[in-house]
Amino acid sequence: MSSTHMQIGEVAARTELSLRTIRHYEEAGLVAPSARSQGGFRLYTEADVARLMVIRRMKPLGFTLDQMRELLDATDRLDAGDGLGGEARAELLQRVRTYQQAAAEQVDRLRVQLARAEEFEHTLRSRLDSGRPSPGEAA
Repeated sequence: MSSTHMQIGEVAARTELSLRTIRHYEEAGLVAPSARSQGGFRLYTEADVARLMVIRRMKPLGFTLDQMRELLDATDRLDAGDGLGGEARAELLQRVRTYQQAAAEQVDRLRVQLARAEEFEHTLRSRLDSGRPSPGEAA
């Protein structure tokens, strides 16, 4: 096995994704192993790991598998750059920009949720620290 290839277990450890999740993304057409060993084991490259990290970052922002596929297709085509005319390149960049804006909006929503959760946790901690019984708690 080449030192540039990793088996799925190493990829799972590096990406913090389960083997099952990586296989699911493969079945969904989001990522494919770059090679197979003589024994049939999936082999991945750094580029495959980077692709999985994009997917991992999109998932908690609520992007669907179809949206992930569309963004990955756009970035793959931009990275390849072969035969892209100015109009096609501009269209792909706009597609990526749309996803960037959607991600930024979701990050803002998550910040609001996190602030509310932190306020709630602080309220509960203050109640515990004060020693006062909470509503419904027997004194």
